[in-house]
Amino acid sequence: MRHRTWAASWTELTCHACGRVGHWPQAEFDCSCGVTVRLAAGSAETDPARVAAGERGPFRPLTIRTAHDAVACAAQFLRWLGFTDVRTAAPRPRAGVDLRGPAVVGLVNAATEPTGAEDVETLWLHSLVEPTTAVAFSLAGFDRGARAKADALRLPLFVLDLTGTPQPVNDAADALVRRGTREA
Repeated sequence: MRHRTWAASWTELTCHACGRVGHWPQAEFDCSCGVTVRLAAGSAETDPARVAAGERGPFRPLTIRTAHDAVACAAQFLRWLGFTDVRTAAPRPRAGVDLRGPAVVGLVNAATEPTGAEDVETLWLHSLVEPTTAVAFSLAGFDRGARAKADALRLPLFVLDLTGTPQPVNDAADALVRRGTREA
């Protein structure tokens, strides 16, 4: 929150999914991009300096009700890991990359079918264009081909549950959670 006008009790918030900034009459609103934005209490857990120093607090999940929420949750998780300037694409571009930052690209599959090997390989190819870490998230998990491809490429895979808690699926994901952006 940048400022608060007590007379009107409105707050200035930024939608993490689309970057829209606005003044809102409550601490939670539905952005036009489809994401529910909530005012988070400022704390050291979300302080980028602490994250960069490897002092992450616990991840605060974002409940997933829509595909946009899944993308926003994954972006929030990547920021928690220490990636900066993570932006979301809404609607999803043809390239299939939902998240971009200076050091990361991400795929978020909010469909009811598991993510396949082709999506994992496409994401990995995007990470080669500009050297970045590729990370994939899926609500329905990953099929065997996707898991094998990700393991061969050392690409982190995470399953999102509806509470918004990403769960590591492979060793690369476990390693990313342990180290954050250090050595990424």
